[in-house]
Parts: sequence; C-alpha cells; structure tokens
Amino acid sequence: MSPQAQLMMLAWLPIVIFFFVRFPPRKAVIISFLVAWLFLPQKAGFVFSGIPDYNRISATCYSILLLTLFFDSQRLTRFKLTWLDLPMLIFCICPFFSSISNGLGAYDGLSQTLSQTVSYGFPYFIGRIYFNDLVALRQLAIGIFISGLIYLPLCLFEVRFSPQLHIMVYGYFAHSFAQTIRYGGFRPTVFMLHGLEVGMWMMAVTLIGIWLWQAKIIKQLKGVPIQWLLVALIVTFILIKSTAAYGYLAFGIIILLIAKRFRSIIPLLVLIIGISLYLCVASTGNFSTKNAEPLLATMSNIVGEDRAGSLEFRLDNEEILVEKALERPIFGWGGWGRNRVYDYNWEGELVDISTTDSLWIIIFGDRGMIGLAALYSSFLLPVFIFSTKRYPPKFWFHPQVAPAAVLCVVIVLYMLDNTLNAMFNPVFTVVSGGITGLVVRVPQQRQKIKKVARKLPKLSKNNGSKTPPFRT
Repeated sequence: MSPQAQLMMLAWLPIVIFFFVRFPPRKAVIISFLVAWLFLPQKAGFVFSGIPDYNRISATCYSILLLTLFFDSQRLTRFKLTWLDLPMLIFCICPFFSSISNGLGAYDGLSQTLSQTVSYGFPYFIGRIYFNDLVALRQLAIGIFISGLIYLPLCLFEVRFSPQLHIMVYGYFAHSFAQTIRYGGFRPTVFMLHGLEVGMWMMAVTLIGIWLWQAKIIKQLKGVPIQWLLVALIVTFILIKSTAAYGYLAFGIIILLIAKRFRSIIPLLVLIIGISLYLCVASTGNFSTKNAEPLLATMSNIVGEDRAGSLEFRLDNEEILVEKALERPIFGWGGWGRNRVYDYNWEGELVDISTTDSLWIIIFGDRGMIGLAALYSSFLLPVFIFSTKRYPPKFWFHPQVAPAAVLCVVIVLYMLDNTLNAMFNPVFTVVSGGITGLVVRVPQQRQKIKKVARKLPKLSKNNGSKTPPFRT
C-alpha cells in the first residue's frame, strides 16, 4: 500500500462528513457508497487485531452509521426487524457457529461474525433504513446511472492505454495485469479490483439507463439527451470485453421488455428458480462437468474455446470443492482456507490444488448450507415478493415503480454472476436492503391506513356526505 493510498483512507472520514454537511443524508449516503466503491484504493487500509480491517467498505459503513447517529438518528430509532431480515441476520451470525463447530473457538467466531457483518450486514442495514420507499430507490438508481457516466471516459482511457489509472493515482496495481488482456486489447479495471467487476457494474448502469429512458424518468442530463448518453454507454460497455456481462445485459433487457409488453415476469422467475435449483443440485454433489458438456460445446461454438475452457475449469474445481464442503455440510469449514483442497506435489509438499472462482462455492465451503441459503435468500426472496405480491409487472413501466423494478432485475443478475464469479459489491447489498425495506413497508402502510380509517367518525347521512375513501 502506497503513502497516497494510506492518506486517502485516513481522509475518507472527513470527506464523508463533508458529504453529510453539504447534502441531505440520503444523498450523502448515495455519494459516499458510490465514491468509495468506484474510486478508493484497492487492498488499502489498516489491519487491527480482533476487529475487521479498516478498508473501503468498513470505513464507509462506520462513517455513514456514525454520521447517521448525529444527523439523521430518527432513521435508526424507526427501524424494526422483520421476518424478511432473518436471512441476512442468519448469514451474519453464521460464522460464529462455523468456528465453534470446527473447534476454532469463540474468539475466532466472534471475529469472523463481526467481519461478515461489516461486509454484508452494515450495507444491508443502511439500505433498509435509507432506501425503503420508491422515491429513495429512484434516487439510488439515478445515482448509479450517473456514476456509470462518470466512469465512462475512464473506461475508454484504459481500453486505449491499458489499465493505468490505479497506478497513476495510487502508485501500484492491485491485481494481475495479464488478466486485463482480452481479445487483442485491454479490459479496463479503473479503480476496481478486476475487469469482471467493471463489466458487471457497467452492465447494471446500462440496463438502468435503458429502463429510465423507456419509462421517461430521465430525458436529458446537463442538456444532453439521454439517447446519446445511452449510445455512449453501450459502445463503452461493448469495448469493456466482458463476455458474461453481455449475456446479463441481453437477459435483463428481455426480462424488462416482456414485463412491459406482456405484463409477465416469467423470465425473471425462471432465472430466480434456475439459480435456486442449480445451487440445490450442485451443493449436494449431483452436478458434474459431464452434465455441462452440451453447454460447454455450445459455448465453444459461440464465444470460442478459451471461454468454454474457462467455464470447464471452474466446474472441475467446484466439483472437488463441493466434495470437500460436504464433509462439513451444515456450517462449513470456517475461515483460514480450510474449505480448499490440498494435496502433495512431486516434492512431497502439501499445496493448494483448488481454485475458488465463484462466490457460492466460497460461501458453501466456509459457511455451509446454512450460510449459502441465507445469503441467496436475502437477495432473491425480496425480489420475488416485490415482483409477485407488491408490484406486479403491470406497474413496472410506471415512473414511480420503474427504478425499483430495474434494480430488482439487476440484483437477480448480480446473484447469477455470483454463481460464476466472486465479485463482491456492497452497493448491490445496499440495493437488496432497500428492496427488502420496500416490500415489508407496503403492507405496514396499508395496515396503518386501515387503522386510521376505522378510527375516523362516520359522517352524518343527513348532509349527504360519504366517508372519505382511502387507498389501501
């Protein structure tokens, strides 16, 4: 970590304070999370014994929660835990039981629990208290879209000159430069860890932008028509060279267009059910590379042997990692790389022979079936309730509902990506918390209206008046 990276991490709290002083709390939260994840240095921070490291995500969450206490404390007092928060709560405390069941001790369990709570629980909680209504989710969606426009020229710069911005600003490269070379050019990383992370982010930005344009929520920005901005985004997104993200964008557009045209969410439900079924089958050891041979053959013809070979390599590794995870199926192996597969090399040394590319296999190995089910439920279950109970597809094109609807689609695509990659992004966790807050708040609001209506005295029939109507 370079001196300028250390200085930036130390200066982050004063910067977040400035955001809260300069802007309303909700807008300050949006700016803080987006700036932190898109521009703060990678692998930078400070290590403390027994507590989570001070890094981009912990510094942002600590700062926001502290300043919320001073500037917007009523949000904290109004929060009520609901049944839909249980998956995230279980996921946050699951590391404690993983450590205990593996004989690692209570200290290790508490430390792992606190670390996972900071990474997942805090962003989720911030989303719950700040983005639990349609207006707030609209602001968040627009903020994400604008962040993509800011990232656009930076991506184009690195497409042309190779990933150099992190080196230029912070003095070091955070990942393998060889992985930035793709299809005879460069895949940008900007200030993120990997090009796949940039591809996923720009996919989300492009999809959000397309739906905001279709719903006529944004017509222009700074005098520039949104159509031209979308053209620039799509061109940049193609130049990023993230193959999987291309598929995610295409599927996201199909989901939204079918919802608009046919008032159907069948493609979204198919995706949610498909992810769930795959995890159920794969986590029990009933899925192998042989089952995927038709898919691999098709991919080889469409995107080339290299990409198909990459997927085959991942599936091969997941097969041996699942076999190891099933030795501790309930709460997993705990931390410290105990979930990985080791064997002796030709020199008689015990070495790691496994590669963990996917988030799901990492969680399954570390936290077991309990942790895996809790994580995916905390993201997918609110989307399922949103799209089937609270706001069916006939409302998705309405300007008030459209931003929340497209964010739901983005969340499902993000969890689909986590079955292939492990590109953690706390902004999507914030979105998940917001969607959860929205779907639990709607029936609460309806119940309050009904209670108020029952308490109001009925008007006299003599004057011809009627009891005022209430929308429920």
